[in-house]
Amino acid sequence: MLNDPVANVLSKIVNAEKSGKKEIEVNQSSKIIEKILEIMKDNLFIGEFIKEESKRGNSLKLQLINKVNNCGVIKPRYPVKHDGFEKFEKRYLPAKGFGFLIVSTSKGIMTQEEASKQKLGGKLLAFIY
Repeated sequence: MLNDPVANVLSKIVNAEKSGKKEIEVNQSSKIIEKILEIMKDNLFIGEFIKEESKRGNSLKLQLINKVNNCGVIKPRYPVKHDGFEKFEKRYLPAKGFGFLIVSTSKGIMTQEEASKQKLGGKLLAFIY
């Protein structure tokens, strides 16, 4: 049984990127996973992704473009204020301005840059670089 679908999807992406695959299929699908993948697509870390529905459940097909060095979930989901992102950037990202954190805020899921511009805090979900 899989306990954390978001962690499973992100680790599958990293493993496929390291092995040089161009496309993968993920059997888990949720609104959070789709929003995280949409943020990755908007920031040019992955290509297109397609949601497919079947009797066994939803699946996602992802196009990989070999831009992801590492990504993963942040556990526990630390609460952070709009001016407290720098501490976690130092902890999870290799350099300032290299990659981003994904945050769940009251206005939806977004990167830490968007959240700090809108002066929103929230809970940390994932990191990508």
